[in-house]
Amino acid sequence: MTHINTLDPGASPLDYYGYELRRYREAASLTQRQLGDILNYTGSLIGQIETARKLPTLEFSERADAALDTGGALSRLVELVMRSQLPAWFRQVAELEARAVEICTFQMGMIHGLLQTDAYARATLGALDRTNLDDRTAVRLARQRIFEKDEPPVFWMVISEAALYQEIGGPETMRGQLARLLTFEDNPLINIQVLPFSAGAHAGLTGSFNLYRFASDPTIVYTEGYGSGHPTANPDTVKDCSLRYDHLQAAALSLKDSAELIRRVMEERYGEDGGSVA
Repeated sequence: MTHINTLDPGASPLDYYGYELRRYREAASLTQRQLGDILNYTGSLIGQIETARKLPTLEFSERADAALDTGGALSRLVELVMRSQLPAWFRQVAELEARAVEICTFQMGMIHGLLQTDAYARATLGALDRTNLDDRTAVRLARQRIFEKDEPPVFWMVISEAALYQEIGGPETMRGQLARLLTFEDNPLINIQVLPFSAGAHAGLTGSFNLYRFASDPTIVYTEGYGSGHPTANPDTVKDCSLRYDHLQAAALSLKDSAELIRRVMEERYGEDGGSVA
């Protein structure tokens, strides 16, 4: 068990966050219980965060910043905390997402994490392991804050029609997830195309992949296996995957037709009355 008196702020972003929260709280002459009352959390939770035993959320950080007049320090720091909680092999991907000016992804069987709802993310993460599911879900969703930057990346997702029918989390979860995709219909920075079953054989049959493009650095291709990620800037691989992505976009439905298909599947397969169909 970590004790506040021995907490090393240099041990990790989570430890540093706890150290800073305690410092700001004591500077305001507040006890843990008093701060908890102000933030509408328990004093016990304050203590757990200050001792790096509990992961802070963005909502908690924003409330604490306002109450302690930190100038937004904790809200900025929580992004590093969340990134540090990702699996070690995936942290480089989160950094690529944060730096990219354009992200292009092809997804065979599921919605990309940057567009997932809470319920959908929870269902995918909990399919095999439900330990610390709240924290793991919060960490995944925190990656979506890249779209809140002053200059967010342009995001393109080509998704197989199969992913719309893969019932993850049940009808209600799928209905919410597809509804979420439709909220981006008029957003020029987040573009969603569906690769229909009628496309037949296509350039993405080998599997899902991402392309990360930057203002000055070389493009990175990322593919993923079970418990491992494979980023590469190899020019031949980048050229091949870029060509594949061009063909996938050409074979996919238009943005408008994709939204219409998503809406139809949401209503017909996951509608309030219909639910799941065989």
